[in-house]
Amino acid sequence: MAETLLDIRNLRIEATTYPPGEPPRTVTIVDGVSLTLEKGKVLGLIGESGAGKSTIGLSPMGYGRGGVRITGGEVILNGRDILKAGRQGVRALRGKEVCYVAQSAAAAFNPAQRLMDQVVESSLKHGVASRAEAERRAVTLFRKLSLPDPENIGRRFPHQVSGGQLQRVMTAMALCPEPDLIIFDEPTTALDVTTQIDVLAAIKEAIRSTGVAALYITHDLAVVAQVSDDIMVLRHGKMVEKGTARQIIQEPGEAYTQALVSVHRIEHQEKPPGPKPVLSVRNVTASYGNGAVNVLKDVSVEIHPGQTLAVVGESGSGKSTLARAITGLLPPQRGEIVFDGRKLPNRLADRGKEDLRQLQMIYQMADVAMNPRHTVGTIIGRPLSFYFGLRGAERDRRVNELLDEIEMGKGFIDRYPAELSGGQKQRVCIARALAAKPKLIICDEVTSALDPLVANGILKLLLNLQQIEQVAYLFITHDIATVKSIADSIAVMYRGEVVRYGAKSQVLTPPFDDYTDLLLSSVPEMEIGWLETAIAGRKMASAGN
Repeated sequence: MAETLLDIRNLRIEATTYPPGEPPRTVTIVDGVSLTLEKGKVLGLIGESGAGKSTIGLSPMGYGRGGVRITGGEVILNGRDILKAGRQGVRALRGKEVCYVAQSAAAAFNPAQRLMDQVVESSLKHGVASRAEAERRAVTLFRKLSLPDPENIGRRFPHQVSGGQLQRVMTAMALCPEPDLIIFDEPTTALDVTTQIDVLAAIKEAIRSTGVAALYITHDLAVVAQVSDDIMVLRHGKMVEKGTARQIIQEPGEAYTQALVSVHRIEHQEKPPGPKPVLSVRNVTASYGNGAVNVLKDVSVEIHPGQTLAVVGESGSGKSTLARAITGLLPPQRGEIVFDGRKLPNRLADRGKEDLRQLQMIYQMADVAMNPRHTVGTIIGRPLSFYFGLRGAERDRRVNELLDEIEMGKGFIDRYPAELSGGQKQRVCIARALAAKPKLIICDEVTSALDPLVANGILKLLLNLQQIEQVAYLFITHDIATVKSIADSIAVMYRGEVVRYGAKSQVLTPPFDDYTDLLLSSVPEMEIGWLETAIAGRKMASAGN
């Protein structure tokens, strides 16, 4: 018989909120959830944003996020209840018996320390390996996770790698001390589809070869179907359904699970471009540091009022760097940015207040895009005060309208970012951008942290607002399904260049160039065994070349 590693019984987790002018309220986040996990097995936790997935995932570390506390139940790891182990007992298991891969690597790494120092830290602290042994294992993991220059990437600082690369380094950091249990909290959210295949394959191989068990938290059913033996569906802090991956994907029993499995993306019909673009990027070349290596190479694209340009490509291809150049955060070395018929100053500091209002950005990492000391009302209300002079009740009224539009409601106005799920944080960032009533919004992976049902709602909201306000979107994403749902035109980027560009119907119609073909064939399908088939197909294609 398989040996049980983790046994969670009747877990109850609560938080206390403090509404202004009212007595404190206790909110139940996880309500009587039980699960077991055997050694060498993977249990997928899925559900919509705020369902309690990450909160449950943190419980085997004896950890609750700020303001959250475990108030009932047992968490039995390796035969002992860790909730009774005390502070020192819990600290002893973190980073040794249990490791965690966070959703937002950018917020989890120390920006002042090199990557290798952080990857081997747990191994050294717990005496798992010597420095030399830990570094050798780290390099092996870097190679398995398809990181560039695996022998030397550990010398870099976090800001010197892309978001997707940083997420893979964090996966290596969790695997390095060879723990019994790894908690993967949306580990492929920040990855492009081509890299995601390699990471998922590496995760499966690591679990198979080491016997490590894993909790895999995600909102992407197609991904969880590739790595999980069993799946638990959660909603509002309660278990909806649990079964084998095949049963949940192919024969879901509950209505909510059926809705998750059968969610259909929006079918957006592309619109023809208007006579004058709202944004023209003309032959832009840009680089970081001393300018020795160009990260954007002669890039030219256009966006028209009321339309969406989707920019797709793998991690490090230059998608987010293009956004930085447009916003003035990375002044181009050559080329120009023309907005609403006028050439914008290259530097953000040289742009006027109206330029700032009309061109807004929603960042990929909501965790690091909001002030943790500000409430949701303050975060969304800031542009209302800055651009329109709204104050007091008038500003609160507009904030509540925006909260309704993003399907959160006025009850969130006094919450802090730490009290929100990853998806809720991203929706607050969307509302903040909408508050400025811009002509162009740059959306950098804005739905990547959302479950399919909520993501569909956000995409519908963005499309409805676009129709009403004629706002244009530059939509940076690695999700081809999202591209099909929202784009009118597409630019495919690879190593800083635009390799394919045009109307959506043109770009997504064969014949494809090699890179676009690779992108489209790497989109996960909700089918058991798809990952192995995709890996085999990639190997055949590589052998053929």
